[in-house]
Amino acid sequence: MSTKSIPSSPEPFWRESAGLPSFPKLDKNLDTDAVVVGGGITGITAAYLLAKEGVNVVLLEADGLLNGTTGHTTAKITTQHDLIYDELIQQIGEEKAKKYFAANHEALEFMRDYAAGVSCDFSNQDAYIYTAESKNATKLEKEYKAYVKLGIDCGMADSIPFDLPIKNAILIKNQAQFHPLSYLGHMTGELQKMGVEIYENTVAVDAEVFEGGAKVRTRDGFEVKAKHALSCSHFPFFDGNGFYFARMYAERSYVLGVKTRKPYPGGMYLSADNPTRSIRSTPMDGEDLILIGGDSHKTGQGFDTQKHYEALELFGKVHLGLKEAVYKWSAQDLITLDKIPYVGPVTKGKPSVLAASGYRKWGMTNGTAAAMMMRDMVLERENPYQEVFCPSRFIADPSIKTFLVQNANVAGHLIGGKLDFGSRKKIEELRNDEGALVSYKGQKAAAYKDQQGCLHLVDSTCTHLGCEVEWNRGDRSWDCPCHGSRFSTDGEVMEGPADKPLKKLQMDEA
Repeated sequence: MSTKSIPSSPEPFWRESAGLPSFPKLDKNLDTDAVVVGGGITGITAAYLLAKEGVNVVLLEADGLLNGTTGHTTAKITTQHDLIYDELIQQIGEEKAKKYFAANHEALEFMRDYAAGVSCDFSNQDAYIYTAESKNATKLEKEYKAYVKLGIDCGMADSIPFDLPIKNAILIKNQAQFHPLSYLGHMTGELQKMGVEIYENTVAVDAEVFEGGAKVRTRDGFEVKAKHALSCSHFPFFDGNGFYFARMYAERSYVLGVKTRKPYPGGMYLSADNPTRSIRSTPMDGEDLILIGGDSHKTGQGFDTQKHYEALELFGKVHLGLKEAVYKWSAQDLITLDKIPYVGPVTKGKPSVLAASGYRKWGMTNGTAAAMMMRDMVLERENPYQEVFCPSRFIADPSIKTFLVQNANVAGHLIGGKLDFGSRKKIEELRNDEGALVSYKGQKAAAYKDQQGCLHLVDSTCTHLGCEVEWNRGDRSWDCPCHGSRFSTDGEVMEGPADKPLKKLQMDEA
């Protein structure tokens, strides 16, 4: 039986299957206790936790609620964050590694408790990390020993219930999965009941810090004054000289939602191999939709992004009996120098502005844990996990090495993008639904001819630090290879750290 082709347009199953309310754009100045910037899992959960404590909260979202990384997740709720615990013990010690696990475990239990009263397809699942390669079997054995040392309830397995021979696997029971937008849609309803003011299509671009508070400024010139500002956007909207763009790097990964001929055996799975493969199911119209994820790479770098979807399709055909791919989407994740998220004051001298970022693909528990920590900071409560996640921490190994490697990579793309003259097309050579870097008045520009033949022409220079963007065919976007900013075909910002659009160019000027 042949499979149908991969869908042409990226659209997450979560967003298509969840009805979410809409909210107005901010059109006035406000004064409140706490302003939360970002309408994903961290921002919505933080607003909920603070409002329950009697704090007056305003929530600002640059686009629509849950249209960012949270809306594009695979939505595994687990403390099994790839091969991390052996590495953490080596880098920060056993006690702090235990705290990393405990913070995420508490987040899991909070989500389990909240979901008990919500229709969000929440189900307990066993989580497996496995390897099919002999070279990684030893890594899994070390990780298992780290689990035991940290007191994590786990087991080893030599098989998983797929047509996929493996060397070994680590199993953690009683993890979970859910429909993230149904869960957070319910929480948004609770925010409305508690009087939280929510504004969509409101881009926060800067903050002014003063004694005892901060003012958040929007692109349209309005201000929200508060005692605390919480940056829960994917990339911090306010840097505060924390140089987050140099202390994190962006990766994209891909998901196919497929139907299969073989029944799904249950469980959540992640390979420790490269390229990675993630597998889970979710209910859809009385049957299982299987989510196949993986094929990570640095944003704006690598080969034709459509090929990543094709690689996932091939994996599904070979190992899962794929018969039809019905959804495709991709996600962007930020990774810190030491792989631990940044949660806390944006810099040491600015305690009224808190930031949460860098979840390294594990945003369901890390994002919820971040919201719980930020609640405690606003309420001036002690939190046992703050020292582990504090943004101003510095761990010499591996932070120095990672910093040097990532910023050398950035420099290479910054210079290489300016010197690359061989990749330009002529505008008239573009086919429908094709994007490319083109020659425009003797300079490089970014052009996309849509499916109707209309041309969208923008400056190809990223508005963050001046790198040259690259075409992302799989998602029809312009992606910056330096710090991960992404822009639509009309130049609008889709992902930070850039906060200004690419300049639109008029064809009649050519």
